Amino acid sequence: MHSKVQKWGNSLALRIPKAFALEIGLSEDAAVDVSVRQGHLVVAPLKSPTYALADLVSGISRRNVHAEAELGPAQGREVW
Repeated sequence: MHSKVQKWGNSLALRIPKAFALEIGLSEDAAVDVSVRQGHLVVAPLKSPTYALADLVSGISRRNVHAEAELGPAQGREVW
């Protein structure tokens, strides 16, 4: 497929056809990695890491646990 690079402010822009975006799971405002490899422009979607609460909690130790913070009395409907 042929496309045309256009000026966008002080930069250049290239439209990504909908079929290509769907094929790689790219949507509006998605974060991408842009690089040049062997003289070719490569645009790849960035995958957000998936976190599991159990994995995150397992990383807490006596050395890195934070002390409780005093934030003052309850406000509104806060109840502890």
